[in-house]
Amino acid sequence: MAEKRTEQDLLGTLEVPADALWGIHSARADGNFDISRRPVHPELIHAYGEVKLAAATANHTLGYLDDSRFEPIAAACREMAGGELDEHIIVDAFQGGAGTSTNLNVCEVIANRALVLAGRTPGDHEFIDPLEHVNLHQSTNDTYPTALRVAVYRGLKRLEKRLTTLHETCQAGEREHADTLRPGRTEMMDAVPVTLGRTFGAWAEAFARDRWRVYKCTERIRVVNLGGTAVGTGLGAPRSYIFRVVEELRTIVRLPIARAENLFEATQNCDVYVEVSGILKAVAMNLLKVSGDLRLLASGPATGLGEIALPQQQAGSSIMPGKVNPVIPEMMAQVAIQAAAQDQAIAFAAGSGQLELNAFLPLVSTNLLEMLDLLIGASRAAAGKCIGGIAADTDRCRDMALFSPALVTVLVPVVGYHTAAEIAATMQKEHLDLFAAAEQVAGLQRADIEPLVTPAAVNALGFVDRPRDREGAQ
Repeated sequence: MAEKRTEQDLLGTLEVPADALWGIHSARADGNFDISRRPVHPELIHAYGEVKLAAATANHTLGYLDDSRFEPIAAACREMAGGELDEHIIVDAFQGGAGTSTNLNVCEVIANRALVLAGRTPGDHEFIDPLEHVNLHQSTNDTYPTALRVAVYRGLKRLEKRLTTLHETCQAGEREHADTLRPGRTEMMDAVPVTLGRTFGAWAEAFARDRWRVYKCTERIRVVNLGGTAVGTGLGAPRSYIFRVVEELRTIVRLPIARAENLFEATQNCDVYVEVSGILKAVAMNLLKVSGDLRLLASGPATGLGEIALPQQQAGSSIMPGKVNPVIPEMMAQVAIQAAAQDQAIAFAAGSGQLELNAFLPLVSTNLLEMLDLLIGASRAAAGKCIGGIAADTDRCRDMALFSPALVTVLVPVVGYHTAAEIAATMQKEHLDLFAAAEQVAGLQRADIEPLVTPAAVNALGFVDRPRDREGAQ
């Protein structure tokens, strides 16, 4: 039988494995919240290690932690920040207590790892105690949201980088396909011609807005309530610590972290997470829209639009040989739908707090960090495995545009609406392209029409007035 050690809390005693870095508080939470079997997000754990290191450093500098305790605690915090202690955070992501279970698990692991580093055994809490030393001058209510904001800030910067790449990939497609004429479509019906380059350009512009929105989000999320302790009043912590601890954290994380001017307000209100989540939902909806465009334009290959070919990533069917599906756009759509659902959960959780604290921050944390992960991954795959490798069937694009009755719109300034409508009807009835129908109905020659359907012409902002047009209108 494995050796055990006995630990005590206000509810009594409990045996835990002798060599476990977690302790009685983690064990109780593990038993209470055997819910989702989803671990606490690793980025939150790593950021928590940095928050605890900042607190320990401030307490050491101010004389509240001596060298013999500070040095192993600091070393353990660095290990946690570096991802070396993830497996010891055993509590479920879905937990009551506003994150208290996570904080206590973190405190126990740091304390026991520090004891090992100091040449002692886990559980020797007379020397290093999870609450007396690791959690000194802190509360779950200021450390958990601070760790969350650090983790989210980093996720936003990673997403911003991926969106920049996605934007640039679409811009490259805009240049590459600038001269590829294709039929426009509105409400799933033929519309005036455009170029494939303009299609890529529209995607690029949407992702550029997303990148800018995500960048601006960091201004909100960088403000933390560390030092506010239980309800934002700083009760239980010396003023010198409150003013110092955020400076220590800023140095450790190398991010522009700032202390909230109103710690009381920052401890209870979660609207910032809703704001950030809303911006992420906007990113998701652009991914959803573009994924639909990609699937439509690449549909076929024999019976769909078939204007573009997506990079082939894997076989698409276990029964239909040769079938290849648009799996990357399909993944993008599913990520977008999931992100929208997570935004809804974040909004409800943020609005469900009462008075001085929001008890549902673990739900916010789990969904917001997973939302970032999903969007980062989807953006990376969209650029690298799909959009960056698109090939255009330029002949098919042009033929479809020239046989589309909507193309007669370019002739309206020349022959008028009614004659143009007659040309469109002739195109449909006799299956003619624009040139043949226009010659048959209005006697126009191909040389007269060609300048009107060049990529430059269809991309121009309207047409230039001719003197006779203005004179005829008078």
